[in-house]
Amino acid sequence: QVQLVESGGGLVQPGGSLRLSCAASGSIFSIKAMGWYLQAPGKERELVAVITSGGTTLYAYFVKGRFTISRDNAKNTVYLQMNSLKPEEAAVYYCNAEGVTTLRFDFGSWGQGTQVTVSS
Repeated sequence: QVQLVESGGGLVQPGGSLRLSCAASGSIFSIKAMGWYLQAPGKERELVAVITSGGTTLYAYFVKGRFTISRDNAKNTVYLQMNSLKPEEAAVYYCNAEGVTTLRFDFGSWGQGTQVTVSS
């Protein structure tokens, strides 16, 4: 089993910044990619950013230039630095990881989510 624990959400004013963290633990052999998704009330979950073990990144068009995803492979941890936050980006942010377990099974795991509120 692989568990993901997110932290760093909270209340921020429009234009402000937050940094989210997500740590993976459990029966991990390797992690191929880790990413962040957001889900606003009544809407589908959507991709924010993804980073591979090699450092390749992919961003949703609406966060390019404002959000930065990074990763500490040694700690199986991914970060999301969010700058210039907009009210419409208030949502529950979920961490995702895909990789291989110690038993050599593929896994895909989600964290429990962390709330980000953008409001004055």
